[in-house]
Amino acid sequence: MTALAPALLNPRRIALVGASADPTRLTARAQVYLRKHGFDGELYPVNPRAETILGEKSYPSIAAIPGPVDLAYLLLATEHVEGVINDVAAKGIPVACILADGFAEAGPEGVARQERLLATAKAAGVRILGPNSMGLINLNARSACSVNAALEAESLPAGRLALVSQSGSMLGAIMARGAARGLGFSHLISTGNEADLTASEIAGVLVDDPQTDAILLFLEAIRRADLLEEAARRAHAAGKPIIAYKLGRSSFGAELANSHTGALAGSDAAADAFFRANGIARVTMIEALLEAPALFVSRKPITAPHRAVSVMTTTGGGGAMAVDALGVAGIETRAPDEAAVAALKAAGLPHHGRMIDVTLAGTRADKVQAALTALAADPQTDLVLSVVGSSAQFRPHDAVAGIVGAAQSGLAKPVAAFLVPQADVSLRMLGEAGIPAFRTPESCADVVRAYLDWQVPRAAPAAAAVAHTLPARPDEADARKLFAALGLDTGIAVMASPEAVPEGMRYPVALKILSPDLAHKTEVGGVALGIADAVALKVAATEMRARVQAKAPGATITGFLVQPMAKGLAEAILGFRRDPETGPVVLVGAGGVMAELHRDTALRCAPVSEAEARAMIEEVKGLKPLAGWRGLPKGDLNALARAIVAVSRLAAVAEVAEAEINPLIIHAEGQGVTVADAWVVRS
Repeated sequence: MTALAPALLNPRRIALVGASADPTRLTARAQVYLRKHGFDGELYPVNPRAETILGEKSYPSIAAIPGPVDLAYLLLATEHVEGVINDVAAKGIPVACILADGFAEAGPEGVARQERLLATAKAAGVRILGPNSMGLINLNARSACSVNAALEAESLPAGRLALVSQSGSMLGAIMARGAARGLGFSHLISTGNEADLTASEIAGVLVDDPQTDAILLFLEAIRRADLLEEAARRAHAAGKPIIAYKLGRSSFGAELANSHTGALAGSDAAADAFFRANGIARVTMIEALLEAPALFVSRKPITAPHRAVSVMTTTGGGGAMAVDALGVAGIETRAPDEAAVAALKAAGLPHHGRMIDVTLAGTRADKVQAALTALAADPQTDLVLSVVGSSAQFRPHDAVAGIVGAAQSGLAKPVAAFLVPQADVSLRMLGEAGIPAFRTPESCADVVRAYLDWQVPRAAPAAAAVAHTLPARPDEADARKLFAALGLDTGIAVMASPEAVPEGMRYPVALKILSPDLAHKTEVGGVALGIADAVALKVAATEMRARVQAKAPGATITGFLVQPMAKGLAEAILGFRRDPETGPVVLVGAGGVMAELHRDTALRCAPVSEAEARAMIEEVKGLKPLAGWRGLPKGDLNALARAIVAVSRLAAVAEVAEAEINPLIIHAEGQGVTVADAWVVRS
């Protein structure tokens, strides 16, 4: 970390390997931009075919550079990159940033090329930023070591926000959008393919940077989730929020992220769970990524948010848009309480309705401040939002004075503003005052939702060891033995053949085929229900074996599973998997054959506590009737919560890649749950 931090955050001696003497070429841009934006450190263009490049001495090789070098930016073609890494190492350069593409994102040949590159770098002791990296920028030090065309701008504001982006082009786009709003950055770092250095590790470096107050992440995938978890916990302790925008919310987005940087996409729900567990705020709009820091910096997560805001507006239509967008995000616009009504009356302001429409009084700073102060005193509100109409565009000082006054008066709740017209001056004034200000009702709602979702990093319970060994190709009987080891007794019998009917069974029973090759047995006729007696069981098993052999001739049949029929109040799905990005997760949802259709689930990083399990149950709409909704009989939600905790303990069983109970039958309160179907997949 000692050599890594200065190389990434403030390199003062930079080698530009493969720099071009033609200022119109991409490989000349880094040198052009570094000097254009005032870099006063040492630059070493390396090109054996030129004595000078753009007015600066050129060197025939890395070895020819006098003295130490902090960073090598490799501007070479793909086929030449690998051969230069040993030269970088011989010079003692700690980090090589690689511009070239054609690596892991370019198919099997590119994957192999990237693996060779990384092996060479590791053996040589060189850290790699990229490939596919557009470089790194420190605006406070006027260091723009990047080829991103956004650096054509004449000036770029420095500030205290750091951005780490897996997309090089989005690095420039976000920087440009921020500059248009007067937002300044401390650092902007493009990680590209992340063959070695990841956004996760760099976030950890930025936690210790005294020039950075908040860390923004533009992610296509989460690599090294362990390092991001560590960074997030240290960031929380340091009072530096991490705010993430991550692609992959749709299957198409996940596919594009995969093809772009060679990422192995995990599920978006798992990413959400990971962010929540580790105190990382997630926004879903790129505009929100820029607007969120003002609300998060210098604040801690609310312990128990009411998910309610108070709204004051000078425009009925604009206020209604904000209220509507907040409602879609699951946030209530709260009518003023009795104390607020009294204060509004005393100030001569309207006090009826869900939002307070002050109309013409909105240009009077004293009235606006009085209204916001009254609303912020409500203990049941989380935030006060001022919606401003045309005055924000044409009378900016009048429009924002009351908002600034209220925010700076020490109110107990945050004050934010949504400006309905295009009002750049007002936006800039609010930004300079540190007040969250939004251009659209949708981004306003997105940021407020992210703020109310924001949590302290959880104290994850230790995953107790599970004494159990799985066979190489487990069938359902093996899965049930595993769940029994977790404390979920399944009450089954196994028949090796149709003739081996078990004694002492309680009829009627369910019969299922056993095969490590068949996760879904119904489709091949491998399930029979309501079998009345032993004679019928033998007949059913004989017929079932014939059906399955006909429909799935390649499946290995290992026997039959027999279980007494059970009927409960509802069915749930309970699952576990090792997400390729974020690691172990546990899922509960409304179950049965419709589970995949309804997608009514809750998911958390595993293992979970019983309190977390109960919170998961509350999130699943299909399970709400079991709480006694409208007089319906109550289900055994305590047993369901314990089952979730038990399955989450699979996090400690490394040989389990995936496991599922579907359905898990939930009986009446106090009567437990029944495992009706189960399967497991080895890692």
